[in-house]
Amino acid sequence: MPRVEMTQHLYRFFPHLNNRDIHVPAGSVEEVLFAINAIAPGFTDYVLDERGALRRHVNLSINNNIVIDKIKLSERVPEEATLYIFQSLSGG
Repeated sequence: MPRVEMTQHLYRFFPHLNNRDIHVPAGSVEEVLFAINAIAPGFTDYVLDERGALRRHVNLSINNNIVIDKIKLSERVPEEATLYIFQSLSGG
């Protein structure tokens, strides 16, 4: 099962995920995100927009490869992979 890791910022909104090994079934990025949502209701509302696409401030990588398909979220997360979820940095 793939492992999911995320930045500390997300644990502020979903504290019951903090200090927990998160493993979900392999599948598309969309399927993995909804599996996390089953553990932490509201998670997909935070990372996905109203059309189901990844929000602009959220980035994903599968192991060391940035997820390119941010609209359909169709890229596959293999069994032994790690999906990293992190926010974009911005400012001026």
